[in-house]
Amino acid sequence: MPKIKTHRGAAKRFKVTKSGKVKFSHSGRRHILTKKVTKLKRGKRGSAYLAKADGETIKKLLPYA
Repeated sequence: MPKIKTHRGAAKRFKVTKSGKVKFSHSGRRHILTKKVTKLKRGKRGSAYLAKADGETIKKLLPYA
């Protein structure tokens, strides 16, 4: 059997943790921050975890993660 190719777009956006959760960073924090409300920017800090159903989909794109 040949190796399965990793989806490179997904590999750049998601990481699979040791416990199997899929971790991601919030979007919308790179530039044009002056017009965005502080509460919104605070909520986008750090990283978060995908819902279980969404995580299963992403794990198929990252076969060796």
